[in-house]
Amino acid sequence: MSGAGRTGKAQAANQRVVVPFDDNRHLHRLLGEYDSHLALIEDRLGIEAHAHGNVVILSGSEPACAIARSVLEELYARVVKGEAVGAGDFDGLIRHARQEAAPGAAAGGDGPAQIATRRRVVKARTPAQSTYMRALQQFDLVFGIGPAGTGKTYIAVAQAAHCLERGLVERIILSRPAVEAGERLGFLPGDMREKVDPYLRPLYDALYDVLPPEKVERDLEQGIIEIAPLAFMRGRTLSSAFVILDEAQNTTSMQMKMFLTRLGENSKMVVTGDPSQIDLPPGMKSGLEEAVGLLDGVTGIEAVRFANADVVRRDLVARIVEAYDKIAPGASVRSNGNASRNAPGKTGA
Repeated sequence: MSGAGRTGKAQAANQRVVVPFDDNRHLHRLLGEYDSHLALIEDRLGIEAHAHGNVVILSGSEPACAIARSVLEELYARVVKGEAVGAGDFDGLIRHARQEAAPGAAAGGDGPAQIATRRRVVKARTPAQSTYMRALQQFDLVFGIGPAGTGKTYIAVAQAAHCLERGLVERIILSRPAVEAGERLGFLPGDMREKVDPYLRPLYDALYDVLPPEKVERDLEQGIIEIAPLAFMRGRTLSSAFVILDEAQNTTSMQMKMFLTRLGENSKMVVTGDPSQIDLPPGMKSGLEEAVGLLDGVTGIEAVRFANADVVRRDLVARIVEAYDKIAPGASVRSNGNASRNAPGKTGA
């Protein structure tokens, strides 16, 4: 091939796209301090991006530049409306756009799903989160399964708040199994509620983030919002409620069956858990994966699985999860970071 032909192909592969914006004040908010959001776009899409006056200049492959342009324009529109945008918003839109542009993807993707509550609008940051949000809207029983940091519990609580505010349910019930993860409840001070509250704190945190604090306090006092250990669910029928069971990997088979059969009329149920973080006694089978397998294909039930790539807490958390996933079950970790098993016939240190 001639030199002119190679040059022509290189120019076709590397595009220079100029994206104009109307207001420099909004543009500054869009790009972040020291143009940190442009740096994120460069890292995620493998292109060059820099601001000049009221334009952003993109250089790289045509598909990557197209994604960058669509992300910048969509988030600029949010800024103009007065919304705050951060690195997570950029990361989420890029993830969705890349999936929709992937070979074999359905044409005309729906983009990120969202859940609106009185205090905030929760937008999906990964395609799996979008699938999860849509499943919560469509199905009466949803399983959310995957590693820490993927938003399983937070999104479920946001959907519960959404349903409560719109009168779709009359109450919210949040539960966790009070499994002793290397600790002992009996040694904690206080009565039973004070002993189990530390296990339920993440549920409180999510509630206060999506609802006004005064409403959470009032609804807790009136019983409209109830947070309780799993053991307190036995013998109840939960009607007109949005019910969430968190950390469900720490349920036994009988506990899971007990919980699932509490579902009453006009109620929705969400079960979340991470099968890689089971704190049950050795040899005891987790009820989460068993339930997902048994109920596969049952009408009205959906299971959404999250992967390490769906971790949105921060990049470091994703790398931590990946590092632990490389260790075989039952293996130990030496100080140099290598996993090892005790040799047969030998005891550990």
